[in-house]
Amino acid sequence: MDHYDSQQTNDYMQPEEDWDRDLLLDPAWEKQQRKTFTAWCNSHLRKAGTQIENIEEDFRDGLKLMLLLEVISGERLAKPERGKMRVHKISNVNKALDFIASKGVKLVSIGAEEIVDGNVKMTLGMIWTIILRFAIQDISVEETSAKEGLLLWCQRKTAPYKNVNIQNFHISWKDGLGFCALIHRHRPELIDYGKLRKDDPLTNLNTAFDVAEKYLDIPKMLDAEDIVGTARPDEKAIMTYVSSFYHAFSGAQKAETAANRICKVLAVNQENEQLMEDYEKLASDLLEWIRRTIPWLENRVPENTMQAMQQKLEDFRDYRRLHKPPKVQEKCQLEINFNTLQTKLRLSNRPAFMPSEGRMVSDINNAWGCLEQAEKGYEEWMLNEIRRLERLDHLAEKFRQKASIHEIWTDGKEAMLRQKDYETATLSEIKALLKKHEAFESDLAAHQDRVEQIAAIAQELNELDYYDSPSVNARCQKICDQWDNLGALTQKRREALERTEKLLETIDQLYLEYAKRAAPFNNWMEGAMEDLQDTFIVHTIEEIQGLTTAHEQFKATLPDADKERLSILGIHNEVSKIVQTYHVNMAGTNPYTTITPQEINGKWDNVRQLVPRRDQALTEEHARQQHNERLRKQFGAQANVIGPWIQTKMEEIGRISIEMHGTLEDQLSHLRQYEKSIVNYKPKIDQLEGDHQLIQEALIFDNKHTNYTMEHIRVGWEQLLTTIARTINEVENQILTRDAKGISQEQMNEFRASFNHFDRDHSGTLGPEEFKACLISLGYDIGNDPQGEAEFARIMSIVDPNRLGVVTFQAFIDFMSRETADTDTADQVMASFKILAGDKNYITVDELRRELPPDQAEYCIARMAPYTGPDAVPGALDYMSFSTALYGESDL
Repeated sequence: MDHYDSQQTNDYMQPEEDWDRDLLLDPAWEKQQRKTFTAWCNSHLRKAGTQIENIEEDFRDGLKLMLLLEVISGERLAKPERGKMRVHKISNVNKALDFIASKGVKLVSIGAEEIVDGNVKMTLGMIWTIILRFAIQDISVEETSAKEGLLLWCQRKTAPYKNVNIQNFHISWKDGLGFCALIHRHRPELIDYGKLRKDDPLTNLNTAFDVAEKYLDIPKMLDAEDIVGTARPDEKAIMTYVSSFYHAFSGAQKAETAANRICKVLAVNQENEQLMEDYEKLASDLLEWIRRTIPWLENRVPENTMQAMQQKLEDFRDYRRLHKPPKVQEKCQLEINFNTLQTKLRLSNRPAFMPSEGRMVSDINNAWGCLEQAEKGYEEWMLNEIRRLERLDHLAEKFRQKASIHEIWTDGKEAMLRQKDYETATLSEIKALLKKHEAFESDLAAHQDRVEQIAAIAQELNELDYYDSPSVNARCQKICDQWDNLGALTQKRREALERTEKLLETIDQLYLEYAKRAAPFNNWMEGAMEDLQDTFIVHTIEEIQGLTTAHEQFKATLPDADKERLSILGIHNEVSKIVQTYHVNMAGTNPYTTITPQEINGKWDNVRQLVPRRDQALTEEHARQQHNERLRKQFGAQANVIGPWIQTKMEEIGRISIEMHGTLEDQLSHLRQYEKSIVNYKPKIDQLEGDHQLIQEALIFDNKHTNYTMEHIRVGWEQLLTTIARTINEVENQILTRDAKGISQEQMNEFRASFNHFDRDHSGTLGPEEFKACLISLGYDIGNDPQGEAEFARIMSIVDPNRLGVVTFQAFIDFMSRETADTDTADQVMASFKILAGDKNYITVDELRRELPPDQAEYCIARMAPYTGPDAVPGALDYMSFSTALYGESDL
């Protein structure tokens, strides 16, 4: 090419490829170039509906030469001359040569006259220059171009194939395996490469040329016999032929790239839809668990026994310790998954995910609030019920003791009152009977208080819904009826004795005095025995100390009581002396009372025995209350540390989420370390739960050593875990948004600084006015005129779609990334569509199945189905319907 190759051509062609006229002296090479260049020209001219038969003859008038340049360049040349004269032909050829020169190719020694005269060597040289410029020059592989780029491409594509070693554009292609390898690499279904043999070059070459012409639209530019029969095939012919393979397969590679881009979009869509399904299922399961749990917590029907109520309390502890914590984690994870899904949808320009009715995050939060409302007070109710049942058991035992004592006292009293012994008695006996009756009435009156106490206890048991109230009421009613009967009998006997009183005058004053003093003293002893045996229940040190003080005061009265006993016994002894002295026939008994000295001494001994037993019972209860006080102090000491610790951590998390420094990865690492330190604190919570269980088992209901209850600690702990998890998720979503949108760390820091500056209350959100001021500070022109208000309303609809009246930092960076990032999704879809559609304005179902993997193709076809109508090409989709099928109703 020393005569007409340009300097630019020399820049991308090695010297051995320069045109040498002497080479054309080889008939074989000239034949190869004629056939190859003719086929190459016709592959382009057929697009204009024409072709050439003789390369040196058909270009002589310049018309087809200009047409060829217009087809391969896509540009219009100057209007050709239509005359048949030599001057017209020279003018047309010059226009073609001028156009070639305008493309940076400097032609040397090639003149229009030589082309018009049919100079074969010059014509072939001109065509080779056109091939170099328009078919080979623009080939570029790893910063190498033209011949070296094309050779490198061939080497890369054929490297895996046995017996193929492409080192040049002549003898490396003689066996035909290079052409077959190129075809098999890109379209393996067209050639069975394993059956080819290196020693059969004619078969290999013919196979490659026939397949290329039939399936790849590459015309047959050489004959296999010409290549095999030549010691060194013509480089320019081989290069021209190979460049056609390059252009055919590079176009297919672009289609494959477009198909891969669509596959990626489809994969993202499928992944998002799976996330939606997972959210729906998790939300449904969580709501169903809440629905089942709330009625159980709202059931406040009390049990009849302490054991049953304590089992209820144990079931509630299992719920708080075992069943609820996993649900707290599920709820937190559900919110995290929802936020992540929304972020991915925004990054894909997809509409926001709207869960099914009743399954929104707000619905779950409302249901959770109802659960906590139902849970609130349930434990306190059970403890109050246990306290009530304890009180009922105490009252029931007290009722049984007093009723038993009263029933023992009344035993035989009715029979005594019905006696008519006064009918045969002497006067003294009548008087004695009358006095005895008076003493009985005194005794009866003394027992009135006990009957009233029994009735009062029965009434209290009824008011407290004691489960065995019917039997208590029946026994109480029997005692009251008997008491009324005793009163009536007593009155009747008195009237009978008084009627005969006039007949009876003698009375023994000493016996009477004995009876009068013995009766109250006997009642006092009975009351003392009853008090000493009375059961008690206390809950504090102060209460047991009060009982101990009262007992000590009682013991202080014992010396005076003993003096009274001795005085009463002295009266009896004096009566005995009088009877012995005057031989009075008293039958050895006191006619005025049934209380004997032996009975008084026996009851006195019983009182003295009961005193130390009471001392022991009070001492044991005092020790138990001291143990309970230690439990209170132990719980209070831990709670007073853990409660403020949780509050401090909550405040620190709030500050961290607002005052984050460094990269998002640094922030995420810091938060995760912070979360780990919080989780490591869990054993202290568990230890406090153990102490709380000991307090409940000891039936301790108050604690003056702390203001923190176990419920406060539990709620604070759950809030702390949820808050740190949400904060970590926010940073993860920020990283996801940053990476997807190409936001730099400096931009992210600027966004955070601007957001924090206007978040004056440090709430982590911006109100509408704060957000508007933030946007203005970042350069947004949002005035107070109608246009500015409309623009701000549009922005608010993006960052606050649920109209909550606040803007989170995640929504803020999503908006800023959307405004600043180079979102070319629509352009990518348009480019992919055009490559797959070709010259058409639609894509067919068959084309999708051919270009996409089977699962992606069927998914896309299913998405397209609603958008294909009777007016469209059958089984096809135009661009707008195509983008809508992939992305939904969007800005595309």
